Amino acid sequence: MTEESAVQIGGPWRHRAVSAGGTRFHLVELGEGPLVLLLHGFPEFWWSWHRQLESLAEAGYRAVAVDLRGYGGSDKPPRGYDLVTLAGDVAGLVRALGEANATVVGHDWGGLLAWTVGVYHPKVVQRLVAVSAAHPLRLGHAMLTDVRGQGWATRHALGFQFPIGPEKRLTRNDAALVGELLRDWSGPGWPDSRSEELYRSAFQIPGVAHCALEYHRWAIRSMLRPDGVRYARRMRTPIRMPVLQLHGALDRYMLPRSAQGSGRYVEAPYRWKLIEGAGHFPHEERSEAFDAELIGWLADPEPDR
Repeated sequence: MTEESAVQIGGPWRHRAVSAGGTRFHLVELGEGPLVLLLHGFPEFWWSWHRQLESLAEAGYRAVAVDLRGYGGSDKPPRGYDLVTLAGDVAGLVRALGEANATVVGHDWGGLLAWTVGVYHPKVVQRLVAVSAAHPLRLGHAMLTDVRGQGWATRHALGFQFPIGPEKRLTRNDAALVGELLRDWSGPGWPDSRSEELYRSAFQIPGVAHCALEYHRWAIRSMLRPDGVRYARRMRTPIRMPVLQLHGALDRYMLPRSAQGSGRYVEAPYRWKLIEGAGHFPHEERSEAFDAELIGWLADPEPDR
């Protein structure tokens, strides 16, 4: 059995526990300056941002990478894996960190969450960065209208709807499936052996596999439920803070053509940028190119449309 200490990885950063809305979150912090809050995706944890923690700190920002609800060293409550509750977690974290607002950067599920925070809690989001993540309404549309493309690419989400079995498959053989997903969704040459080992180890922490799957279960099951209908209606509200959308040109999971239509939901300066040679994890696969785009945009006082 893997303990939560598996995510207490040493480095120049500081590990902290912060409570927001009655939930305890494990986060890692480095640097001083304007707050940049980094939200990871599936099947990862805060470590996915370890390079950005250093590059953002060097550029004069306070970089904070958090384990989302149910992941890593954060609490794993039985409920709260809908995007509305998760958005409340993020807003609470910004306040708990002593800030009125932050740049929110999210990858994959963290990206869907960043879009959601931008609508539900716009006052806490100064700028928004979506990485490998279409706007939730754009993603839903792409899955329905591009069944052989985006629908097939995200087919695993349907398999995750069954009880118990998916958890066992994810954790079997030291979470070998986690490594397979990382390789299937990335471009050539990633993950390296250490990255795969860390992500597989973190997924063996008790409760993580189940909690991670609850995100997917809510997304599918809520589509025809009142809470899902309310969420979709609310997400039609335009995003009114500057948005940067970064995407791997070789992403086979969140297809670039699916994500690119997200700009229609933004009524503010919006920039779309493909990271060449990268798949679904551009911040890890091509970190130098990714960081140059991110930090250049953050430093731009008037990011372009």
